[in-house]
Amino acid sequence: MKTLILATLLAVTSTAAVALCSEDRVTVMGSFGQAHFAVTVADDNQERARGLMEVAEMPTMAGMLFVYDAPQHATFWMKNTLIGLDMIFAAPDGTILTIHQNAIPMDETAIDGGQGVKYVLEINGGLSKRLGVRIGDILQHPAIVEDAKSPCE
Repeated sequence: MKTLILATLLAVTSTAAVALCSEDRVTVMGSFGQAHFAVTVADDNQERARGLMEVAEMPTMAGMLFVYDAPQHATFWMKNTLIGLDMIFAAPDGTILTIHQNAIPMDETAIDGGQGVKYVLEINGGLSKRLGVRIGDILQHPAIVEDAKSPCE
């Protein structure tokens, strides 16, 4: 009986994980648990250049996922960005490499995410700290497929 209950729980958990894995959602997983963000994906040069410029407000659990074709040295700035942001820089496997908290709106100072970045998740400023997101935590999204630590299936 215990085996049947455990198998049922695993099936439900697996189904829920797959259901949450969609193009418009990023899941951040770490020792704090999980956080799900409704995202817009910026995966071409024009979308990445525009980013969240001119956005006056954003729902709490929303953001933008920047997807690059290959790992690179990533730098961002806040020119024409009206809201404070946290920038979460991740490796090809989804592992968080760097977190820049509370980027200042309209600031043109370069924000260095470091080398080997393939994904950047921008969320509302201060939220990563409030949630407990840390370097080494994992991003999950259908675009993260290269040796993904938490693949979508």
